[in-house]
Amino acid sequence: MKRMIAWTLGLLAVAALGVAGWIYTTLERPYKGYEAAEQFVDIPPGSGTAGMGRRLADAGVIQSATSFRVAVWMRGNARRLQAGEYRFDRPMTPAEVVDKIARGDVYVRSITFREGLTVREMAAHYESSGFGSAADFLAASKRADLITAIDPAARDLEGYLFPDTYTLPRRTTAEQLIERMVGRFQKALTPEVRAQAAERGLSVRELVTLASLVEKETGKAEERPVVAGVYSNRLKIGMGLQCDPTVIYALMLAGRYDGNIRKGDLQIDSPYNTYRYAGLPPGPIAAPGEAALKASANPADVPYLYFVSRNDGSHVFATTLDEHNRNVNEFQRRRGNRP
Repeated sequence: MKRMIAWTLGLLAVAALGVAGWIYTTLERPYKGYEAAEQFVDIPPGSGTAGMGRRLADAGVIQSATSFRVAVWMRGNARRLQAGEYRFDRPMTPAEVVDKIARGDVYVRSITFREGLTVREMAAHYESSGFGSAADFLAASKRADLITAIDPAARDLEGYLFPDTYTLPRRTTAEQLIERMVGRFQKALTPEVRAQAAERGLSVRELVTLASLVEKETGKAEERPVVAGVYSNRLKIGMGLQCDPTVIYALMLAGRYDGNIRKGDLQIDSPYNTYRYAGLPPGPIAAPGEAALKASANPADVPYLYFVSRNDGSHVFATTLDEHNRNVNEFQRRRGNRP
């Protein structure tokens, strides 16, 4: 009997050592079974722990599906595991893998579109940032149906792609990004902003068009309501807006813009040329931010009709043409800038 007990205890000790060895080699020791510098694993919605484990084991992230299921049981977080695409770039224990998936630490990349970009400029940035082709972005930007409810006259999404930072899963398409950007714009166009614009007799399209001009003219927050006030004053009396960015946009559409505006360019025959045609251009010329939208819906009550750059990012404003000409002479001609 003593000998049997000794044998039994010995076998149990060996088994315990075996289990301890398995736990160490399979659960406690970091593992990396893929050769590339990084490995991506997509966990579909509704996946169970067995399915997750097989995907992770097939990708070389863990040694076996069993190790993953044991780690899930030991961590007690089976219900917190989240679907998505995960990126692995170092040896990890099954417990670390489980924790990563429980946190929902899915792989995303960020792209930032600054205020005042045209759709073409956004497309170029999208491609240069490695998210996809500019052609795909431009094609998706034709989805005018996304804003038909607020702008039935729109033929594309110029002005309606909200400038912001977007975090995107790796396989996000240009069309999916465009939908998010339009959704973000619609949130920025609050009922209050729309109501203020309506009180001033502006449709959504006219508001966004005016805001795009304000966005292109100044980057200073305190100047946006004032610039919007200048343009509003001009619109009231039927005075031409004479906005340089509209000429640039017309030149870009014609494929003639090289980074400079010449005297002859001010005569380009385009409905976007506010030197030739009074009133707002037929549509937005860039993507306005939230501040520009608010400023255009509720411009400052100022007497100004003119402004000119101080060449430091700010502007000086004037009520009369004589005062404006003096400002032009002070800040442009005398300092060797364009007439």
